[in-house]
Amino acid sequence: MARIPEHEVERLKREVSVERLAEARDIKLHRHGADLLGLCPFHDDRNPSLVITPAKNLWHCLGACNMGGTAIDWVMKAQGVSFRHAVELLRADYLPLAAAPVQPVKQSTVPKLPPPVARDADDRTLLLQTVDYYSRTLKQSPEALKYLSSRGLQSSEIIDRFKLGFANRTLGYGLEGKNRVAGAEMRGRLQELGILRKSGHEQFNGSLVIPVITPAGEVAEMYGRKITAKLREGTPLHLYLKGEHRGVWNEEALIASKEIILCEALIDALTFWVAGYRNVTASYGVNGFTADHRAAIEKHGTERVYIAYDNDDAGNKAAAKLAEELIELGLECFRVEFPKGMDANAYALKVTPAAKSLGVLINRAAWLGKGQRAAAPEPEIEPLPAEAKAAAKEKMIEDDAPEPIAATMPATDAHAVDAPTEEVFSLAAEPEPATAAPAPTIDVPVEIRGEDIFIQQGERRYRIRGLHKNLSYELLKVNVLVSGMTPHGESAFHVDTLDLYVARQRSVFSRQAAHELGLKEEVIRRDLGRVLMKLEELQDEQIKKALEPEKKEVEIGPEERAQAMELLRDPRLLERIVADFALCGVVGEETNKLVGYLGVVSRHLEAPLAVIVQSSSAAGKSSLMEAVLAFLPEEQRVQYSAMTGQSLFYMGEQDLKHKVLAIVEEEGAHSAAYALKLLQSEGVLTIASTGKDPNTGRHITHQYRVEGPVMIFLTTTAIDLDEEMLNRCLVLSVNEDRAQTQAIHRVQREAQTVEGLLRRQDRAAVLAVHRNAQRLLRPVFVVNPYAPELTFHDSQTRTRRDHMKYLTLIRSVALLHQHQRPRKTVQHNGRAVEYIEVTVNDIAVANRLAHEVLGRSLDELPPQTRRLLLAVDEMVTAECERAAMARSDYRFSRRDVREATGWGDTQLKTHLHRLEELEYLLIHRGGRGQSIVYELVFTRQADGGKPVLGGLIDVEKLRKK
Repeated sequence: MARIPEHEVERLKREVSVERLAEARDIKLHRHGADLLGLCPFHDDRNPSLVITPAKNLWHCLGACNMGGTAIDWVMKAQGVSFRHAVELLRADYLPLAAAPVQPVKQSTVPKLPPPVARDADDRTLLLQTVDYYSRTLKQSPEALKYLSSRGLQSSEIIDRFKLGFANRTLGYGLEGKNRVAGAEMRGRLQELGILRKSGHEQFNGSLVIPVITPAGEVAEMYGRKITAKLREGTPLHLYLKGEHRGVWNEEALIASKEIILCEALIDALTFWVAGYRNVTASYGVNGFTADHRAAIEKHGTERVYIAYDNDDAGNKAAAKLAEELIELGLECFRVEFPKGMDANAYALKVTPAAKSLGVLINRAAWLGKGQRAAAPEPEIEPLPAEAKAAAKEKMIEDDAPEPIAATMPATDAHAVDAPTEEVFSLAAEPEPATAAPAPTIDVPVEIRGEDIFIQQGERRYRIRGLHKNLSYELLKVNVLVSGMTPHGESAFHVDTLDLYVARQRSVFSRQAAHELGLKEEVIRRDLGRVLMKLEELQDEQIKKALEPEKKEVEIGPEERAQAMELLRDPRLLERIVADFALCGVVGEETNKLVGYLGVVSRHLEAPLAVIVQSSSAAGKSSLMEAVLAFLPEEQRVQYSAMTGQSLFYMGEQDLKHKVLAIVEEEGAHSAAYALKLLQSEGVLTIASTGKDPNTGRHITHQYRVEGPVMIFLTTTAIDLDEEMLNRCLVLSVNEDRAQTQAIHRVQREAQTVEGLLRRQDRAAVLAVHRNAQRLLRPVFVVNPYAPELTFHDSQTRTRRDHMKYLTLIRSVALLHQHQRPRKTVQHNGRAVEYIEVTVNDIAVANRLAHEVLGRSLDELPPQTRRLLLAVDEMVTAECERAAMARSDYRFSRRDVREATGWGDTQLKTHLHRLEELEYLLIHRGGRGQSIVYELVFTRQADGGKPVLGGLIDVEKLRKK
C-alpha cells in the first residue's frame, strides 16, 4: 500500500483546527482556563464532557466515549471512516454540515469525496476518467514524484503527455459503498475492467501507473510498477489489466518515423523519451511483443528496429528470437547492447548525460541480420554544440524535456561518391521538421605527451592537464596554462584550474590571461571556445575507450601456434614437461613439478584442483611455485603476496574465471581463508554491501559476485595446516634431503658458467612454447569411462574428498592431452554436448602421482616430521649395530639428534614434540638431574617408512578388460 508521508500527516495534525471542526458541527464551546468545554457529539451528552486544548490542537471526551486525539481522529470518529480516508478528507478541505447527526457513524457507506468517475459513463469513458484521476493523484503525491526522480524521469511533460498516474487506494473513497445498488454496480464494472480486484481493493494500489492510450484516445492497457522498496514476499512488482495485453505504447512514434527503438519495459522507454529519443515504444516484458505490435509495425511501414532489451540471459534470448521474427517481416534489426546485467534506465542513471550516453549505444548497435550487411548510412548521435551547452548550464535553465539532438550523416567513403544517398531518420526528438545542421568541425593542431595536451593557437600555446580524470559528459574540469609573448616582446603566461563548462570560470580565466599576455579578452575567449570543442572530441574518444571491454585475448602467430601444437601432440608430453623444468633450472621434485603443472591445467575444469606447497623456511617452496607459474601466460594467472579478508569479494565478476590464483605465503591470506574455501568449494563468491546511490545519495545494497572456477596455488611454512584447507588441497612437500641440497648447489654453480648462460637463453624460448600451449588449451568436458571400475582407500571419512582429488587428477591428465584425443559428441535435450575420454594411461599416471601426494594427506605426520623420524631411525639403527645392542635399550638426547641430522634446535624441538605426542618416541629420565633422553618405538617397513596410498586399482587389470 502507498503510505502517506509522515510530514503530511503531521502537517494536518498541526494545521487543521479541532476547534473549527467542532464549531462546524454547531457545538457551543466555552472557555475554561486554557481549554474549551462543550457537549460531546459522539454520545448523548447532557453535561459538557468534551475538552479541546487549542494550544496542543487535541481533544478528549471525559464522558462515555473516554477517547480523544487529533483532528484526524475527530474525522474518523465523526464520519465513520478509516485513517487513510480521514486524511484524504482533510486534504480536500472537507467540512461536515452543521446539521450532522448527533450519533457518530460506525462505518460510513456514503462517499464524502467527489466521485472520481461518472455513474453514467460507458466503459471507454470509465477507463479514461480513472486514468485522469490517477494522473491528478500523482501530481499531489510527493512519494510518487520522488520515485520518478530516482529513475531519472523528473519531467512534467511526460506526466501530461502520457498521463502517468499514481494509485494510492483513494479511488474507492469517492465511490458509494458496495451495500448500495449504485455502489455495487459501479464497483462491479470497475472490477470487470480490471481496475478493482474481487476483494474490492485497487489493482494498482501503491503503483506508478502508465496507461497505454491509442491514437484514437482509448485506454487499451494499463501498467503498474510498485514504488515501495520493501514489500511482502510474493508481492508482484509489475501489474497489468486482466486479460491479454492490448495496444502499443506511444504508437504515434511509429506513425512519425520509420525507425523505432523497442524497449523491454515501459520505464526504459520513458528513459529514452526523456533523453530526447522520441521514436520509442516498448514490449510488455521479454515475452510481451504482441500481435498489436506486429500489426502496428506493418500498418505504419516501420523499416528499422533498434531492440533495446536488458542485457541479461532472458533479454538476450528474447531479443534474438524477436529479431528473427522481425527480419522475416522484412525489417532491419539492430541490438542496442548495454553493459552486462543493465537495462536502459540503469545505464542512463549510471552514465550521464543520458542523451549522449544512450546515443553512443545507438550508434554502436549491432546489426542482427545474416551475412555481411550491405553498406548503408547509419544514424550518428551528436551532442549539442559545446558553447551552447555550457551557456545553458551556467544560466541554470531547467527544462523538463531535453534539447533535440542533431543527427548527422557519417562521412562518405571516397569510393562511394556516386552511390545514391538514403534518408536517415534521427532517433532523437526534433521540434521542427527542418533538418538540423551538422556540428561544425574545427581543425585544431594537437600534440599529446603522456597526459599533457598541447594546442597551438597562433602565437599562443595552451597546455591542458587532467582530461583523463573527466569520465562524465557533464564535467570538463582541467588545468589550463596559456603562454605567449606580450606586445613588448616579453614572455608571459597564465595558469588556472577551471571547469570549461562553467561560463563564469571561463570569463575569469579569459580576463586574467588577457591581462597577463597584453591581449584583448575576446582573443582568449575565442581560443578557449576552440580548445573546449577539441577537448570534447578527445573526451568522447576517451569515454568510448573506457566503455569498451578489455581485449585480453593474446594472438598467437602461425609459427608459435605450430610449436605449441607440436608440444601438446607429443606422445611423450609429460616427459617433455619434466625435462623442460630441468632445463629451466628446477632440480628433482619430479612428482611435485608434474602435480603442480597438472594443477594449473585443471583451471579449465568445472571443479579445479587446489595445491599448497609446504616446506621449511628457505627450502624452495616459493621457487617451486614460481617455476610452475612461469609456464603459464600472465593473463591466465593472478598472483599476490597477501590478501585481506574482503579483497576477493570485490574483484571483477570474470577476473578469476578459468585462471590461477597464486598467493606466495598462505599466512598472508589468513584473513581471506574463508573466501578461498568458499571459492574452491562453491565455485562462486557473493557478498552484499551497503553504499550510496550516486544519483540519490541514499544508502542502498550493492551485490558483488566473483565467478569461478579458479585454481588456487599456495605456499606455507606452517607445520599444522588448517584442516578445512587441507581437505580441499593437494599438499606438496618440498624435498629437503641432503642429496637434493647438493643437486641444487651444483645447478647454482653451473649457472655461473658459459653453459649456464646459454641455458638461460634457451629458457625464454621453452617458456614461450609452454605459455602458448596453455593458451591453446580450452575448457572441455572430460568423461571417465573407467570410473565404475576404480577403487580407493575408504577406511577414513576424509577420503571422501581425497577421492574427488584423485578423480580430478585423472581428468587433469586427460585435459592436458586434449589435442591428442578425439572429440566426441552426444545429443542431450536437443543440444550437442562435446567431450573427450580418459584413457588407461591417464589413470596410470594419476595412480603414480597419487601414491606419493595423496599418501601424504592420509599420513598422521607432517612431511617434515616424517623426514625427521626416518633420520632418527637411521641414526638409531647405525648406533645399535655399532654397539651390538637391542633398539629398545638405546637412549639418545636431542643433542645427539642435532649432531646426527644437522637440524636447528628450534626446528628439532617442534618436530620431536610431535613425535612424543604420537608416541613414536618415549621419554626417559637421564642420569644428570632433570635431563631427558628418548627411546625410539618405530620400525621401518618394507616401503621405507614413506606413506603410500592404498586401495588403488591395478592398471594392468583395466588394460585386460
